[in-house]
Amino acid sequence: MHTLVIAEFEQGGLKSSTLSAITAATQLGSPINLLLAGQGLDAVAAQAARIAGIHQILLADAPEYAHGLAENLAPLLVKLAENHRTLLAAATSFGKNVLPRVAALLDVAMVSEVTQIIDANTFVRPMYAGNINATVRANERVQVLSVRPTAFTAAAFGDAAAPIVSVASTGDAGLSRWVSTEIEHSERPKLATARVVVSGGRSLGSAEQFQSLLVPLADKLHAALGATRAAVDAGYAPNEWQVGQTGTVVAPELYLAIGVAGAAQHIAGIKDSRVIVAINHDPDAPIFQWADYGLVADLFEAVTELQAAI
Repeated sequence: MHTLVIAEFEQGGLKSSTLSAITAATQLGSPINLLLAGQGLDAVAAQAARIAGIHQILLADAPEYAHGLAENLAPLLVKLAENHRTLLAAATSFGKNVLPRVAALLDVAMVSEVTQIIDANTFVRPMYAGNINATVRANERVQVLSVRPTAFTAAAFGDAAAPIVSVASTGDAGLSRWVSTEIEHSERPKLATARVVVSGGRSLGSAEQFQSLLVPLADKLHAALGATRAAVDAGYAPNEWQVGQTGTVVAPELYLAIGVAGAAQHIAGIKDSRVIVAINHDPDAPIFQWADYGLVADLFEAVTELQAAI
């Protein structure tokens, strides 16, 4: 039986999270098919066909899949599950929307946020806000998995092209409709894939301080901007900046935590970072237990000095 990876893509092609999901799928030991469901996907399909290790590209090109509505994709995945042992996608907002619906329709238990694959039925996933890593075994007739992209490297592209096979649409379920999509264009790196992230906590005190203190620093470091849930809830930063278990999980080469206390749900989203640097006035802040480098100092003075030194 095969493994089916559900692809995510945008105008520029496949998302990096899909390449990470493919790497995870290779560890299951079964041939990998990659599903592309959308409209007008010839260019994306040609790109995807060159990913190393792909057995087939399954192309579902139909108007009802154009906007990635989970209500329309779920019946298609249930149909494809007849010929696949495992359905797998990245644990992104897309994957978290689609896969639980599929698992419910198949009447199987889903394993989410997988960070390690031991064998085809045994997986490691974080629990209790990342405080433990649980090894779980699932003996379902069809495995439905979401994997953390930050836990797996991106699959490489090769020279050989996998065959592209068209699959029939299951039609419009009529349960939802696309209204509009708003795309924010920014020169700043995307938070989920940035090499450097500058993140702020509620200690900054206001949205103005985020803008005047963190934005210039992020610009100098060519970094993405992040924030704790407390800072977002206080209105200091927009929702899309939220880092943590309930926001974006990141694994940059450098994570700069400024005024971040280190709540468990935030740590769960940053602990895979290669280097964590924390600046906080409180020497007992939990963030220092996870930081590779820590500075106990007034954050306003420290960041100002740091900007001047760069």
